[in-house]
Amino acid sequence: MVIKLYDYDPADALTSDEAIEVFLADAFETRDATYIAKALGVVARAKGMTGVARDTGLAREQLYRSLSENGNPTLATTLAVLKALNVGLTPHIGKSNPTN
Repeated sequence: MVIKLYDYDPADALTSDEAIEVFLADAFETRDATYIAKALGVVARAKGMTGVARDTGLAREQLYRSLSENGNPTLATTLAVLKALNVGLTPHIGKSNPTN
């Protein structure tokens, strides 16, 4: 018996702002910069990388590279992508740090 496997792309499941919010919140909770960058890449693909590239003023290839598993985007790139995705960051002063 042959089992057929299919590639899964999480970007396909991000069809609403709520789904994107939950997806990114989970990524940010990991506090893993590589994972967060990759998650931003998934959201950018879900929204349309061409539009994100246009809105950030960065090349699509640069975004794919920076927001990949092996990428390491600068803070400027990360902030530009967040703005293009209409995602904000809110600091929470005084919240406990689970890693301490």
